[in-house]
Amino acid sequence: MIYPKIALAQSIIEICLAKGITNIIISPGSRNAPLTIGFAQNPNFKCYSIADERCAAFFALGIAQQTKSPTAIVCTSGSALLNYYPAVAEAFYSQIPLIVISADRPQSKIDIGDGQTIRQENVFQNHSVFNANLNEEASVENDLKINKAIETAILQKGPVHINAPFEEPLYETVDTLSVQSKITHSEEIIGTKIIENIDDVISVYNAAESKLILVGVNEANSIDPEIVANFAHDPSVVVLTETTSNLHDPSFINSIDTLITPFDDADFKAFQPEILITFGGMIVSKRIKAFLRKYKPKEHWHIDTLRAYDTFSALTKHFVMQPNDFFKALFAKSVVTESDYFAKIDKIYALRKNKRQEYVDKIPFSDFKVFEKVIESLPAKSQLQISNSSAIRYAQLIDIDPTIEVFCNRGTSGIDGSTSTAIGAAVGNEKQTVFITGDIGFLYDSNALWNSYIPKNFKIVLINNGGGGIFRILPGHEEKPVFNTYFETSHHLTAEHLAKMYGMDYYTANDGISLEKNLKSFYDKNDSPAILEIFTPTLENDVILKQYFKELV
Repeated sequence: MIYPKIALAQSIIEICLAKGITNIIISPGSRNAPLTIGFAQNPNFKCYSIADERCAAFFALGIAQQTKSPTAIVCTSGSALLNYYPAVAEAFYSQIPLIVISADRPQSKIDIGDGQTIRQENVFQNHSVFNANLNEEASVENDLKINKAIETAILQKGPVHINAPFEEPLYETVDTLSVQSKITHSEEIIGTKIIENIDDVISVYNAAESKLILVGVNEANSIDPEIVANFAHDPSVVVLTETTSNLHDPSFINSIDTLITPFDDADFKAFQPEILITFGGMIVSKRIKAFLRKYKPKEHWHIDTLRAYDTFSALTKHFVMQPNDFFKALFAKSVVTESDYFAKIDKIYALRKNKRQEYVDKIPFSDFKVFEKVIESLPAKSQLQISNSSAIRYAQLIDIDPTIEVFCNRGTSGIDGSTSTAIGAAVGNEKQTVFITGDIGFLYDSNALWNSYIPKNFKIVLINNGGGGIFRILPGHEEKPVFNTYFETSHHLTAEHLAKMYGMDYYTANDGISLEKNLKSFYDKNDSPAILEIFTPTLENDVILKQYFKELV
C-alpha cells in the first residue's frame, strides 16, 4: 500500500475509512496532492475525478442523497474551495451529509501575498453543522476534530468542513503508516419517541374538525401504510402532497395549486384548518404558503428529528421524532372526528381534475403539454430528478406514477447544480434515472456533462423555450428589452454540440408527433447517455399556463 508521507493526510484518510466514508470526489490540484494520493491508491475507496468543483460538490450531493451516507469532496487551496458553496448550502437546507475536505497553506502563508491562498478557515460557517480547522502536524487534537466532523455530518444530516494545512513537499509517499489515528465512536441520537403531554395533544387533535396534513420533500416508502390508511379514512383530515413528497393515496391532493388557485376569500376561510401538521422538507407551492400565512391555523405542529421552520408564522409545537413514531402514538389514542372537511375539499378537487384533463387535452404544443407527455412516458420504478424554476412547478400540476421516486434540490431552490446532482444520483442508485430540466438551468450547469461516470441509461429531457420561462410565469413581467435581456435571458442556443462533444445521444422534438416518436427512441436505446431536447414556443407558454388556472373554476 502507498501512503502520503504527510502524517496529517494519513490521519484524515484513515479516519474516513474507519467511519465508512468511502465515496470520495476529488478535484485536481497540487496542494491536495497528499489527500489525492492517499485516497486514490487505497482500494477501499471509490474515487471520482471531477474537475469543476461546483459540479463535483453537487455530484457528491446526488450520491449522498441516494446512499443516505456522507460523501466526501476534496479540493486544493484557494478559490477552488469557494466553488463548493452552492452545494454546501443545498446540503445544509436539504439535510444531506456532505464532508468537505480542503487542502490549505500553513497559517504562516495566509495574507502575505502567496499564490492560491485565501482565508479558508470557517468559510462555510453560516451553512455548515461543524468546522474542523486542523493544525499542520498530526495530533490527537486533530484526530478528535476529524472524528467530530464526520460524526456530526451523520447525526445532524448536514455539511461539515475539514480544513487541512499542508506544507511542501506534497507528493512524497511512504510504504507504511507513520500515524495511529484515534478513532472515536458515538451513538446515534434519535429523536424521542415519546410525545410530551400526549393527553393534551390527543385532546386538541380529537376536538379539531379540520386537520390539514402538508407533506414537503420526503423519502419514498418512509411512511407506514397503516398511517396512510388512517389519513385516508378520517373525514376531518385533508392531505396535501407535492411531487417531491413521494407519498401517494387516491384520497390525497397531489396538485395543491390546482386546488387552491381559483379560491376566493370565502373558499379560503372554509379551507382554513384548525390544526396544520407538517413533515418533510421544503414546500414548492408559493400559493399554499401565502394561504396559510394569511389564514393561520390555531395549531401548527411540525415533526422532524432535527429542525422545525416557522414557515407560516404559526408554529406552536415541534415534535422531535420520526413521523411514523409520532403518528403511531397519536393514532393509538385518537378517535375519528365527525366532519365534512375532507368531503367538501374532495368534491372540489374532483371537479378540478376533470377541468385539468379537459384543458390539457385541448391545448397546443407548449411547456404544459410537453410536461404532461414526458411525465406520462416515464418508466415505472425509475428515479426522476427535476430542475428548479419552471420545471418543478409544471411537475406539480401533473399526476405521476406512484412507483417513481422524485427528487429536486429544494433546499435553496437554485438551478446551479441540478444536472450535476442528477448525475450523482444516477451513480448512487441503480435505478433508471431521468432528469427533466429547462434550458437556462441546463446551460448554467453544462460542465456537469464533463464527467466520466455518467451511466449509459441516464436520460436528460431538456425543455428549451428560449429563456428563463419562470420569469414569464411570475407576476409583473412586461414584454420589454430589459425583461428579455436581464430577466428571461433570451437565447438561441441548443444542446446539440454539447451532446456531440460529450458523446451523448441527441434527439429533438418540436411538435406532438416528433415528441411521441423520439420519446420511444430515447428510452429504447441505452448505449450512451442521451439528451432529448424539446423546443417549445417562448411567447405562448406563460399564456397557456395562466389560462389553465382561469379554466379550473
